[in-house]
Amino acid sequence: MAGGFIRLVLAFAGGIALFCGAPAHAQKGVAGTPLRVCVLRDTGGMDPATLIRQPARFDCATAQHRFGPGNYWVISQDIHQRSRSRAPLNVRLASLWQQSLTLHVLYADGKIVSQTTDARGLTPLIQLGAIAEQPLPRSQANVVRLLWHVEGAANLRGILLGARLSTAKESEHANLAMAALYAGFAGLAIALIIYNLALWGALRHRFQLYYCLMVGLLLAYTFSSSGALAWAWPDIANNSRLRINFLLLGGTGTAALVFARSFFEERVFAGWLGRYATGVGLAMAGVGLFYFLTAPFAIKAVDLAFTCSFVALSAAVLPLLWRAWRLRSNYLWLFAFAWGAPILTAALRALANLHLLPWSFWIDNSTILAMMVEAIVSSLAVAYRIKLLRAERDDAIEREVMTRRLADTDPLTGLLNRRAFLHQAIGRAGEQLLLIIDLDHFKRVNETLGHDGGDEVLRVFARMLRTSVPQGTLVARIGGEEFAILTPADRPIEPESVLARLRQMRMPFDIKVTASIGTCQGTLASEVDWKALYRIADTALFDAKSAGRDRVRHAMRAAA
Repeated sequence: MAGGFIRLVLAFAGGIALFCGAPAHAQKGVAGTPLRVCVLRDTGGMDPATLIRQPARFDCATAQHRFGPGNYWVISQDIHQRSRSRAPLNVRLASLWQQSLTLHVLYADGKIVSQTTDARGLTPLIQLGAIAEQPLPRSQANVVRLLWHVEGAANLRGILLGARLSTAKESEHANLAMAALYAGFAGLAIALIIYNLALWGALRHRFQLYYCLMVGLLLAYTFSSSGALAWAWPDIANNSRLRINFLLLGGTGTAALVFARSFFEERVFAGWLGRYATGVGLAMAGVGLFYFLTAPFAIKAVDLAFTCSFVALSAAVLPLLWRAWRLRSNYLWLFAFAWGAPILTAALRALANLHLLPWSFWIDNSTILAMMVEAIVSSLAVAYRIKLLRAERDDAIEREVMTRRLADTDPLTGLLNRRAFLHQAIGRAGEQLLLIIDLDHFKRVNETLGHDGGDEVLRVFARMLRTSVPQGTLVARIGGEEFAILTPADRPIEPESVLARLRQMRMPFDIKVTASIGTCQGTLASEVDWKALYRIADTALFDAKSAGRDRVRHAMRAAA
């Protein structure tokens, strides 16, 4: 069993590693040529015209996150390219927490052109993929190098990351590729929400609502973190957009855990594992809300807490897989594949946040891709769960039908028993013809053939009755060897034909079996009617017995 679980974990890891290979469209989101940058702390009163000509003063070796928060100067490597009308140049940067950003461009002719952001920060520069793009002013002279003045950098990941020099055509292609990616996901998410809400309207399973909540929050997070929010709301400050990102990401993680707990069997999340998952879910939502409300105050501590919640979420995977394996969960493989990508990306983001991995555009945006896979696989999981629920329902219905049939059926002959016969007979509309049939000298049959032989005679006789009556006729065994037939008076059964068929029937050991029949016609609107009709038919049956058996006697209810 343990060996099988290890194989499961290895397959799970292999599948996730396969997923994490960056897709072809994804690479276009980081268009352009990387620019190496160096950092210098702003000590106040520093002249950009002097600094841009003194690149040697800048630190190129120390990791940016080690400088801490504050104001900085960042200089690029030498470029020596021209920004022309037919081929304008842009510089693309990662969107980070900062108050303002000023770009100084040094040209080969000694001219310096500056661009400063306003109170919105990077919002006017945001492109799809949450990349800030700064166009370099066109000039007859080559661009020598770039100098940024970063004010109010939180420096959680770095001061200025992901700098790339791109042409306008490369930027356009990047935006188109990212637009296709996000639009495809948005269409998928909306379709999944509509589809599952429609299913919920029919089936009313709670996990369907939790799934829609998870996909809805993911869609909102994608809208914000992709940069589309800055396009739709141009006046929003970029730092406010980042706060919304954290709020929605925490809510998405919590909704995903709630969905998982409602979808998988309760026994998988029983005990400490369920309490742990609840704690992690509350922590993610709480830290996301706290980040939204308090940033930029204590932003570093809140960011660390958020990272720890991602680590805690990743830490729950192996225990969950192990327990699901031991309990033979129906949804083990679905859990492994649906949650593999989000858990791995959560771990990668945590490692990047802790500076154990270098910053990467696709690690920073990995949550969207991973949750896209999770949404698709979870949708398949929902369909599979509904299939199992339908199978359980069908099985329950079949068992109920069988139970009712057994409750209504005489176990020896397969005919209706007395209770079921009365339930269906009383209340029938119109005149009814009742036949009470009793096998003659049945005690002698039992003495001759034994009780097993007598039971076989009863079964043969019941089979003959079942095949002799038209559709809509009630046939029941109402006593030991006593049977009843009820049929509408306008479709009567000839009792003599019943006796004739019985005489021709081959019985066990070729024993000769006959029967006596008493009939009566009347209404069966109530139980009182039944008792009267049965008493008259039973009296007619007694007359048939007294007259020598193997015959029919008719009685009129009015005469009685």
